[in-house]
Amino acid sequence: MMNPTANPTAKHLLPRLSIMMFLQFAIWGAWLPILYPFLLGYREFTLTETGLCLSAGAVGAIFGPFIAGQLADRVISTEKLLGISHLIGAVLVYMLGTSDTFMEFAILSGVYGFVYAPTIALTNSLAFHHLSNRDRDFGKVRLWGTVGWIAAGIVVGQYLRIWSTPTGVPLEEIAAAQNAGRAVAFSISAALGAIMGFYCFTLPHTPPSKNAGNKLAWFETLREIRMQPLVTLFIIAVPVSIIHQFYFVYTSDFVTGIQNSAGSDAANTFANGINTVLGVGGGGLMTIGQMSEIAVLAFMPILAVAFSKKTLLCAGLVAYGLRMAIFAYFPTLVPVVIGVALHGICFGCFIFVAFMVVDEYCSKDVRATAQNFFNLVIVGVGIIVGSLFATALVGEWAMVDGTMDYSALFSVPMWLSVACFLMLVVFYPSKKELLNNNN
Repeated sequence: MMNPTANPTAKHLLPRLSIMMFLQFAIWGAWLPILYPFLLGYREFTLTETGLCLSAGAVGAIFGPFIAGQLADRVISTEKLLGISHLIGAVLVYMLGTSDTFMEFAILSGVYGFVYAPTIALTNSLAFHHLSNRDRDFGKVRLWGTVGWIAAGIVVGQYLRIWSTPTGVPLEEIAAAQNAGRAVAFSISAALGAIMGFYCFTLPHTPPSKNAGNKLAWFETLREIRMQPLVTLFIIAVPVSIIHQFYFVYTSDFVTGIQNSAGSDAANTFANGINTVLGVGGGGLMTIGQMSEIAVLAFMPILAVAFSKKTLLCAGLVAYGLRMAIFAYFPTLVPVVIGVALHGICFGCFIFVAFMVVDEYCSKDVRATAQNFFNLVIVGVGIIVGSLFATALVGEWAMVDGTMDYSALFSVPMWLSVACFLMLVVFYPSKKELLNNNN
């Protein structure tokens, strides 16, 4: 592994990688939280069509990592692959904002997923390659991805508050104006994608492996993930991704309704404060989750030493279940804000730690592929299953006379979180068992 202290660019390494992460997740954070209400409320797609559009992006995300991981581990330097991918992605995401038919949007989503999804794991593998101490430094770098997501969400939320929220009109007209205004998120994402594309060519050189025993990195990766703890982690990743998808599909619309119609005077005051600072449309309020994520990632170097990876993964699953329980049974502004804030623990203690586990238990020459493979499970398979499960199945079931029963809806991922927690407790090996296996 490269030692930054021996590199003349080491002094600026962490800032450079941090900017990379900021742009990587600002691109995604601009449009993902508002996608469901944009498609359902403005483009007027059906709930099933909306779910299919979300799944189409994930279909592309399944096939993209196979090629991207192979290229990064065997053919082309990671920074060049990132730059090319993001420049193509900038064009595609702009086209998504102008697309107004279901079939066109679904096709573009699939192609964009093919191009963008692999870049998430590639930025991770590039950072891991150049950091001398993964547990100490990766959290410092990755938290800037969360800052980027927050910044993009607030920009979109403020745009909606200032230019797409008419006053003195019924709530239905406010919702319609906000749904239409959400199209700007795709233009913002495209601009960020272009900036990221050119910036990637300035990143530290990260060449493919020259000492690879098996030319097909995917075959070697599949051999390695059959072993514990990776096999349990990969199995649980799919239902966790389904739970994650309930949050990203429905929360924006869910909290928008709460923001626009807070009941009591105290709630109105709180809602007005939230709206003024974070904007409206749900995406701005959802950045509270990313703010808490920053705190978790900032403390991760301490947490990773104080607790086992299994304990941290369990904490993430508990947070997933608690958040869904709050949404299902306490749907007022203050509890919901607390539920949104739990996102930091959900992501930090499960998704983030899971990527660390993958990097720790895979051999060096297939790490980019292994990161892409886990990303495939989270962003690909899990989202396909999760989108259709959350919309065409559970969403249609929870829709009563055209109105979503959020209590029934969010209770489903709540119980799924409980099941995942029990699976992890039973099947994921303890730290002692892992040490014995390694010996």
